[in-house]
Amino acid sequence: MSKTAASLPQADPSRWRALVFIALAQLMVVLDATIVNIALPSAQQDLGISDGNRQWVITAYALAFGGLLLFGGRIADLWGRKNAFIVGLIGFALASALGGAANGEAMMLGARALQGAFGALLAPAALSLLAVMFTDAKERAKAFGIYGAIAGGGGAVGLILGGFLTEYLNWRWTFFVNIPFAIIAAVGAWMVIREPAGTRNRSALDIPGVVLSTLGLVSLVYGFTRAESNGWTDPLTLGLFIGSAVLLGAFVLIESKVKSPLLPLRVLMDRNRGGVYLSLGLAVIAMFGLFLFLTYYLQVVKGFSPVKTGFAFLPMIVGMITGSTQIGARLMTRVPPRLLMGPGFLVAASGMLLLTQLEVDSSYPALILPAQLLLGLGMGSAFMPAMSLATYRVNPADAGVASAMVNTSQQVGGAIGTALLNTIAASATTAYLTAHAAEAAGGGAAAKLVQARAMVEGYSSAIWWAVGILAVSSLIALTLINTGRPDTGATATGEGTDAEAENRIPVIAH
Repeated sequence: MSKTAASLPQADPSRWRALVFIALAQLMVVLDATIVNIALPSAQQDLGISDGNRQWVITAYALAFGGLLLFGGRIADLWGRKNAFIVGLIGFALASALGGAANGEAMMLGARALQGAFGALLAPAALSLLAVMFTDAKERAKAFGIYGAIAGGGGAVGLILGGFLTEYLNWRWTFFVNIPFAIIAAVGAWMVIREPAGTRNRSALDIPGVVLSTLGLVSLVYGFTRAESNGWTDPLTLGLFIGSAVLLGAFVLIESKVKSPLLPLRVLMDRNRGGVYLSLGLAVIAMFGLFLFLTYYLQVVKGFSPVKTGFAFLPMIVGMITGSTQIGARLMTRVPPRLLMGPGFLVAASGMLLLTQLEVDSSYPALILPAQLLLGLGMGSAFMPAMSLATYRVNPADAGVASAMVNTSQQVGGAIGTALLNTIAASATTAYLTAHAAEAAGGGAAAKLVQARAMVEGYSSAIWWAVGILAVSSLIALTLINTGRPDTGATATGEGTDAEAENRIPVIAH
């Protein structure tokens, strides 16, 4: 037996069973990002939440989740991913039970913040478990194909499930539904997950880094969330952006100086990981904007029910699953990742391009369905290698924070997408109403038609921006990501020339 073969780690025999429970937990977290949106009007009415405060049901989750992700990833590295994963699941279930039983605004907002906090522990633990458990390139491709499909399509599944639960049961079930997910995943994880030895990072916790990164990310996410409702020139909004820049700048400075940083800068400086974080964050801007506009278009303009709206997103889910498991997973071991991510984002952009042709009377089968299929295929093909590359050539001890960074890029991208594209849409809608004020002056059916056309004009204008953003994502992936295809014979030993190491994806770099 050669030295290389002898040095290969023994594959965990329970890894595929572990994947089932990791995927289930990831689905729960991604579902929660959209499932509550559809239930929000009913919950607001029942709990007496004011119009001014209703956004906090979404914002409380986003701030806790986005702000604590890096801390959660570091805790996973310190405690062990299995322990962090199970604690995150239990905490998420308890927070969901609290939200479902909420009897007022304060209880609901507290539950959402707790969901976000435990989600910030759970999400990086789940991704980093995959990174350290699947060490064979072909198996890694299959595992990340499944994970990528869930990460990309879970939000659309949340729209379906949220619509069904709200319409046929009660809004509270959009929270309670998390409990069986969490219990099954936690029990299964306890029984089958065997985290490889020697992969923890037991260095002292970087408290200044935790404080600065959390405050900086919270300021950034809240700044974009506030910009959507209060405008980009609002003094507090500008103050949040300035404060975020100062805090995150100080965070980077401290991380370059301390002995045991929260986020080792080597995690960010690798051009392939940096390319993933940047291109994926931009792509999520486009995706979150689309979920928002298409939901409003189908419900408000076309008059779809919540359940019908949810099912209208099925083609995108089918496309994402197909793109991730049948295209991405099959080709990842045969072509360089950039040749999946770059073209994948372009295919998604072509789907967005179709949606720029939206009209009040657009046909779902002729326009929206093929556009969603293209979006799903493209994003699924791109998400899968992106999720795998998030832990590209990273030391296993840093797997948690590397995984947290890809979640952070998605979370910040989602906040930017909702705020930026909604602002663009609102401006275009206002301009259309102003230009066609005379047509709407008489009221009645004519005024309603002008209002509907104005909304669609706003959506189309914002979707054009989404097309451009996806094109930029493609360009970043094609230029920054330069690794070759995974070498199925590559090991973690660091053997081979520097040139060889640079042009393959070592499965785990110790």
